[in-house]
Amino acid sequence: MSEEIKTTVNETAADYTAEQTADTAAEPAAAPVEAKNDDLLVVRNLKKYFPIKSAFFKFTIGNVKAVDGVSFSIKRGTTMGLVGESGCGKSTIGRTILRLHEKTSGEVLFNGVDIFKLNHDELRKMRPKLQIIFQDPYSSLSPRLPIGEIIGEAVREHKIVPENELDAYVTRIMRACGLQDYHKDRYPHEFSGGQRQRICIARALALNPEFILCDEPVSALDVSIQAQIINLLRDLQKEFGLTYLFISHDLSVVQHISDTVGVMYLGSMAEYAETDELFDNPLHPYTKALFSAIPVPDPDAKMNRVILEGSIPSPANPPKGCKFHTRCSQCMEICSKQTPEFREVRPGHFVACHLYNEQ
Repeated sequence: MSEEIKTTVNETAADYTAEQTADTAAEPAAAPVEAKNDDLLVVRNLKKYFPIKSAFFKFTIGNVKAVDGVSFSIKRGTTMGLVGESGCGKSTIGRTILRLHEKTSGEVLFNGVDIFKLNHDELRKMRPKLQIIFQDPYSSLSPRLPIGEIIGEAVREHKIVPENELDAYVTRIMRACGLQDYHKDRYPHEFSGGQRQRICIARALALNPEFILCDEPVSALDVSIQAQIINLLRDLQKEFGLTYLFISHDLSVVQHISDTVGVMYLGSMAEYAETDELFDNPLHPYTKALFSAIPVPDPDAKMNRVILEGSIPSPANPPKGCKFHTRCSQCMEICSKQTPEFREVRPGHFVACHLYNEQ
């Protein structure tokens, strides 16, 4: 009986592999992103799949396509916002860019260097230039270390400044982030949520980075504190020339802080453009539905809400063709058969939708 089960699982795995090969061959390549002199980060056709193992023999019988062929670029000293529903792959993109996850395929160029081709020592030297601010300031700080040590630990490890200048350096960084000298000896549990996020920002800033991934840095904070943190990030960007990838669910925050915005759906980029262009002229049906849900502080205003029917498909078994066609009110016959190409339909405005094939 066990041999029969094993044979069946092997056949299933073989069928899955053949199906995946055929699907990959049928998919159109994403529009190439050309690296320019002012681009700090370039992502080309990035994919990150997480394997699904069978319960008994631990064979790979499928993949969760968390990131499925995403391309974009971020100019030096600017902010790119990344929005989309929960589970669409926003955080996975960020962590893969920082090489906290290994890629399945694609390229990530930082200052023209492919970070996935770096060996251990080369990657370690580049680490200070690529930093992250986590979503939850409560769990991302060690409860056993005082704040001065939390901020200075990586500075000492990477030898950013001489040891005799470390204390003064940490003080300067803390003050730049709105913290005081006497906070050095306190522990994370003695601070409010907003103060803890300032500590996380100071920890990232202390390594003198060029790029910071902001993974929903204000979602766990009160609205009034959110404004303080957003303004702090903008001030630090101007002062230190930082480049941000800002991941968020809050479209109003993204509109306020971002220079360009990418809209993700089920692991793929649906639309990408400069902020004003995207909010004024959304093209993709999913982007229009997403923007129609932005609350307006006017009780008399009438909103033309776009209600999406159905539920989000599983990233382990996404629909063929356009991933959004199962929920799209403008679905055409081609949408269920052919994956739309992510292409530039206006200067700097990219969209993956068959509605714009002839433009």
